Amino acid sequence: MIPTSTYRVQVRPGFDLDATAELVPYLDRLGVGAVYTSPLLGAAPGSTHGYDVVDPTTANPELGGEPARLRLVAAARAAGVGVVLDLVPNHMSVEVPSANRWWWDVLEHGPESRYATWFDIDFAAGPILLPVLGDDSTLRLRDGRLAYHEHEFPIAPGTEGGTAAEVHERQHYRLVDWRRGNAELTYRRFFDVTTLAAVRVELPEVFEGTHGEVLRWVAAGEVDGLRIDHPDGLADPGGYLRTLRARADCWLVVEKILAAGESLPASWPVHGTTGYDTLREVCGVFVDAAGEEPLTELAAKFGGIDFHAEEERCRRLITSRSLVAEMRRIAALAPGVPADAVAELMVAFPVYRSYLPEGTGHWTAAVERARAVRPDLASAIDVLDRTVRSDPGGELATRIQQTSGMVVAKGDEDTAFYRYPRLTGLNEVGGAPDRFGVSLAEFHAGAAAREAGWPAGMTTLSTHDTKRSEDVRARLAVLAEIPGEFADAVHRWSARCGLPEPTLELLAWQSLVGAWPITPERLSAYLDKAAKEAKVRTSWVEHDDEFEAAVRAWPAAVHAELGSEVAEFVERIRLPGWSNALGQKLVQLAGPGVPDVYQGTELFDLSLVDPDNRRPVDFAARTRLLDRLESGWLPPVDDTGAAKLHVVRTVLRLRRSRPELFSGYRPLHADGPAAAHVLAFTRRSDLVAVATRLPVALARDGWRDTVLALPGAGRWTDALTGREVHDPLAPLGDLLSTYPVALMHREDVR
Repeated sequence: MIPTSTYRVQVRPGFDLDATAELVPYLDRLGVGAVYTSPLLGAAPGSTHGYDVVDPTTANPELGGEPARLRLVAAARAAGVGVVLDLVPNHMSVEVPSANRWWWDVLEHGPESRYATWFDIDFAAGPILLPVLGDDSTLRLRDGRLAYHEHEFPIAPGTEGGTAAEVHERQHYRLVDWRRGNAELTYRRFFDVTTLAAVRVELPEVFEGTHGEVLRWVAAGEVDGLRIDHPDGLADPGGYLRTLRARADCWLVVEKILAAGESLPASWPVHGTTGYDTLREVCGVFVDAAGEEPLTELAAKFGGIDFHAEEERCRRLITSRSLVAEMRRIAALAPGVPADAVAELMVAFPVYRSYLPEGTGHWTAAVERARAVRPDLASAIDVLDRTVRSDPGGELATRIQQTSGMVVAKGDEDTAFYRYPRLTGLNEVGGAPDRFGVSLAEFHAGAAAREAGWPAGMTTLSTHDTKRSEDVRARLAVLAEIPGEFADAVHRWSARCGLPEPTLELLAWQSLVGAWPITPERLSAYLDKAAKEAKVRTSWVEHDDEFEAAVRAWPAAVHAELGSEVAEFVERIRLPGWSNALGQKLVQLAGPGVPDVYQGTELFDLSLVDPDNRRPVDFAARTRLLDRLESGWLPPVDDTGAAKLHVVRTVLRLRRSRPELFSGYRPLHADGPAAAHVLAFTRRSDLVAVATRLPVALARDGWRDTVLALPGAGRWTDALTGREVHDPLAPLGDLLSTYPVALMHREDVR
């Protein structure tokens, strides 16, 4: 039931279910345990990702529909590969109303619609507000529908006749200026996306309607696992998961972002998270703590400030601009409590959300923090606290908890992370930018805890949601080893090609060297998004056209003016970046949990945030390299990425053929002058993973006489090179002479 590993495929119209089925033989050869797809249910027309579901009762026809889905299942079964599906329970797309028959029915019939309770709509507030109008608000009647440009809406029976404006006034909805959505929306949405309306899966009929088809696939043995998207948006995540578990006897993981030190609620009947907690630890352990002070000084010169102050400021920005409607709706449930008090409570959460009555500590911490920061609102916050504690399953408690995750995610990940450029490789989903890396002791403690508590949870380094790929982060980690060199370079470059917003500029220099060689077009698109997410000089809602033009032009100017200098600097960090990348990958794949490989990242991949990380993958090139590896080729560590493919293939195939080896966890510690450069652990007693840390400093003096004590006598063989080690005190200079990583397997015991 539990896969040995997964491989994430972004199924889309340009790479549909049949293309995914054709990929299965390659994945099988790679050693993958299960193909793990993006959502496959009927999605909005032209959807490139599938999270905008419009019809959960059928396989997406734009991906090939049910026949193609069954062909994928057949291909996977023939190869002995599992199928894991991404499932979206929180929301549906309403961007094209006619594509979503449930939403269309609600717009047509209002509160009398059979689906009126399926969506989380505040009918007491009046007609459903649809924020779609621009400066030109001319409405028309077209083919029995109300039309605004390409948008069409239903007309309720008996409301026909007269002008378009007159017909509009009789409907159960009101088309309003798009800018009014954040403050006046009357339905719950996914974060601040008005085109994604929340559904109430806590109601049995809604659960059945939205999950019946996928559960049919599970019952038929066609789906081996489910990845649950955004459980924090649900009214009762634990209740939902218990209902789902009763119907789905399969591997179950949740996309739950855990703060450092936070654990999943013990009552959730799942195998674990999708792995962002592991990502933070695996990537962080390759960051040199000695770089913190100089990189902090550099960031200060570019406007960088205390992260927690920025985090708080950004959360307030979200509550006062993007999620005003949510603050007001919650406040209306507690008469006399101002929306400011609700917002202050949201800002104060130490984690994404609480799950009352379970885990009251986080709720208490938020209340105490909010009262301390805003004593003038203390009495109102106390009212919220008393009401929620007295009825943790009530509407007030539910809506506060549903919304706190929205505030934290939008404030932290989508705003503060773009404003805090100290070391952007730490600014990752589930990351903690204020914590400069992860010590060896913290890493080992986290890995041991995963093995003890969540051994079947997913682990990951790159996803469709990460801000930058694992290999970009691996290269950026090198900057912590050479902060002075990087600072000098940035100051030189900035004097010649600066940007008019300093924190964005420092982020831009790191993005440039992290993803180099990157085309000006790709970098321009990324920085345009980063500037709007940061919301300092421009945003998605309030544009500064002159500033945006300068940002878009910057990459081309830098390429022309500084291209050779940037390339020279990148050459300085390329090899240690590869070392970090291979180390991260080995540690993730060989460590506790079920490792996921995001599409294409079996080679070195220098992608930035979506849509950059959803670009087409050249599987033909990967197949050619795999052919050579299968013939016994030991590839060099170079820009082909074949060495990474070799690591991925070796570990995944061993996990699949010998899963019993990948149990247990015990740290191993090297002895000698370079001991701090080793990250090693054993799984069971016959498998040892070894990775190099801090390669720049290591290169100065080398391994010298540093050794690693292997756990017991026997013939140890490095699965990556075939090198045998008979001495249980393995000299690391020999063991890691070919690759900066090793996977030692004991063949026999003498």
